[in-house]
Amino acid sequence: MTASLQGIARLTHLGIIRAQGADAASFLHGQLTQDFALLDMQHARLAAYCSAKGRMLASFIGLKTGPEEILLLCSQDLLPAMLKRLSMFVLRAKCKLSDATADYQLCGLAGDSVAQLAGSAQAPWTLQIVDGAQLIHLYPAANTPRALWLAPAGHALPAGPVLSEADWQWSEVASGIATLSLPVQEQFVPQMLNYESVGGVNFKKGCYPGQEVVARSQFRGTLKRRAYVAHAEQPLTVGTEVFVASDAEQPVGMVVQAAAAPAGGTGGYDAIVSLQIASTEEALHVGGVALTLQPLPYALLADI
Repeated sequence: MTASLQGIARLTHLGIIRAQGADAASFLHGQLTQDFALLDMQHARLAAYCSAKGRMLASFIGLKTGPEEILLLCSQDLLPAMLKRLSMFVLRAKCKLSDATADYQLCGLAGDSVAQLAGSAQAPWTLQIVDGAQLIHLYPAANTPRALWLAPAGHALPAGPVLSEADWQWSEVASGIATLSLPVQEQFVPQMLNYESVGGVNFKKGCYPGQEVVARSQFRGTLKRRAYVAHAEQPLTVGTEVFVASDAEQPVGMVVQAAAAPAGGTGGYDAIVSLQIASTEEALHVGGVALTLQPLPYALLADI
């Protein structure tokens, strides 16, 4: 466990879209890669929003706050465009979409702070109501439990030591679960970020934009890239291409998400990178900075 990955971080890099109305769940079900028609109030959903070509436009964590309301958490830099795009497809559905970021407080909890509120760590994407707030259990980072805490604006914050937002963002990288942001929009099908292995794609649900491409990637063996966690000794920039040492012309991957390691840990910088599977045994670099792949913190599904 990383000693400094403990406490509560106020999160400003994420925004919130509210979907409200009798058709909110069915509308999102037809737009995203996960099943929202059967979403209950004991679970959250990781989901991708894809173009017609199956490329990810955004990633969301969705949760149901009432019979006719669903909240979608996403990277703040994508929210305005995603709100506009989704709204274009509402048509006659009884669903109103709005930016609800200012209506809520959002925190990340790591380490003992999770157990203090929840009693114990729960399976990823489990949703609990604790003292009037939603607690979404996430995949761990460095064997440390993590959760998102969401409550209406003005609600008392949970008590506990302060964790910096930068250290929380490192925990996102260390967990291996990528949050899509603007610099890498439309670069990946969901499986290139391992979404089918971490609860981000449902292959049994109905159609959604890009569904045929996503399904073909899964079942016809056409997937050539996967997400990996990598370490470097210098800062890495999201959207930068990855190369093998033997070929400086043809990129083999891209930096998806990056953050500095917390103080008191091993130092350096970590990143989620999407790479050609065939290149993972070769020496890798980003702009001359060497990349070392780390063990993936979860298992990839062998089949669906």
